[in-house]
Amino acid sequence: MPVSAATETKLREAMARLLAGEPLHTDGALTKENLAREARVSHATVHRAEAVLAEWDAQVARPVRRTPGEVQRDETIADLRKRLREANARANELQGKLDALATVTANLYFENRELKEKLAGRDQRRVAVLPASGPWKE
Repeated sequence: MPVSAATETKLREAMARLLAGEPLHTDGALTKENLAREARVSHATVHRAEAVLAEWDAQVARPVRRTPGEVQRDETIADLRKRLREANARANELQGKLDALATVTANLYFENRELKEKLAGRDQRRVAVLPASGPWKE
C-alpha cells in the first residue's frame, strides 16, 4: 500500500534535513529509523514509501554499523519476541482446552440436574399411604 502525497513530502523533507546534517527531531544518524522519526511517521510507513526508500538507499551508500551493545540488544529483543510468541501460542492452546472443559462441565451440570429431577419425581410416586389394617400387620 503506497503512502499519501503528504506523507511522501514529509519523508523527502526529513531525508533532506538528515542528509544536510540539520536534523530537527533526531541525533542525525543516517538510519531508516531516524528517517521515520525525523518525518514523524511510523517505521512501517517508511517501508511502504518505496520511492523514497529507493532514493534513501541510493544516497546512503553504506549501512550504519551497529555497536556490540546494539547487536546484543537486538538479539535480546528478538529472543524476547520469540518467547512471547511461544507464550501466546501456549496461552491460546490452554484457553481452547479451558473452553472445552467449561462446555463439558456445563453439559454435565445440566444432565445431573435432569437426573436429579427424574429421581425426585420417582420418589414422590412411590410413597403411598397404606391402610391401617391389613395382612401385613400380622
